[in-house]
Amino acid sequence: MRQIVITRSGGVDVLDVQEKPDPVPGKREVLVRVRASGLNFADILARQGLYPDAPKTPCVVGYEVAGVVEAASEEADQNLIGRPVLALTRFGGQSDMVSVPVDQVSEKPERLSFEEAAAIPVNYLTAYALLVVMGSLKKEESVLIHNAGGGVGLAALDVAKHIGATTYGTASPSKHGFLKERGLDHAIDYRSKDWLPVLKQLTNGRGVELVIDPIGGAHWKKSYRALRATGRLGMFGISTASGDGLTGKWRMLKAFFQTPKFSPFSLLNRNRGVFGLNLGHLWNEIDKSREWMRVILDGVEEGWVRPYVDKAFPFDRVAEAHSYIESRKNTGKVVLTP
Repeated sequence: MRQIVITRSGGVDVLDVQEKPDPVPGKREVLVRVRASGLNFADILARQGLYPDAPKTPCVVGYEVAGVVEAASEEADQNLIGRPVLALTRFGGQSDMVSVPVDQVSEKPERLSFEEAAAIPVNYLTAYALLVVMGSLKKEESVLIHNAGGGVGLAALDVAKHIGATTYGTASPSKHGFLKERGLDHAIDYRSKDWLPVLKQLTNGRGVELVIDPIGGAHWKKSYRALRATGRLGMFGISTASGDGLTGKWRMLKAFFQTPKFSPFSLLNRNRGVFGLNLGHLWNEIDKSREWMRVILDGVEEGWVRPYVDKAFPFDRVAEAHSYIESRKNTGKVVLTP
């Protein structure tokens, strides 16, 4: 099989496509021939040496795949052989073959391409957990989606519109037209102006009930100020720390010291809440993620879950794919195809 290997921490030049022995499915596992693998910002941080959960280099990352089941262990459902599926993978997903526990596998909806299916697991599970499970977003409430043009951002927009919430989103101006076509109520330019006064003006000074923020550091303080009474801040990333070599390490250190320390007494007095989400730390809660995935895949059939793939890069152009995401060029999902 072919795998994308992070040979060491560094820039995109440390990525290498290598031949490895084919995997053998373990107990209650299936072997998937991968047709598309998701690329996420966590993979960028792993390459930069800034993602603490990543395996020691050299390593193969990747949290999600779509493909066809080629084999199954005796304990797994043999009827899955030959079926198109999508799956969560605890690293190793950026390969053309991968063994996956059967509990992490779902049948691919017929209406989705393999590339679109690979855009489902990480982005939509993250968005669903942030908005529905932990954020408790309700109809007639409002949500601010940072990086609304990214993969999680578009997934969150789908979920929020299905709920019936009013949606605000920060994005570069070049993405505003697309986001409005996707249903975003209010697009806010964060590059040329301060987004917080704009949001306050749009909400008559009140703020919103929910903010989801993947940026981290001092930005979480600002997002907290955007909440109205009973508002919730969902933190799920630290993209502000991204950078190669010493630059990344300095940015991570800076973000650490700028991260707010939320006081319980302040939360009590302000009637606000904060929570964090790390999808990669939910492997012991697969029953929860399977239930969320069932709702999401039902949403595909119902038409409100609409995964959008910006670009698909072949494995041999993985360095270009990393650079594309790092430069914030993508609108929606970037996937890798063997």
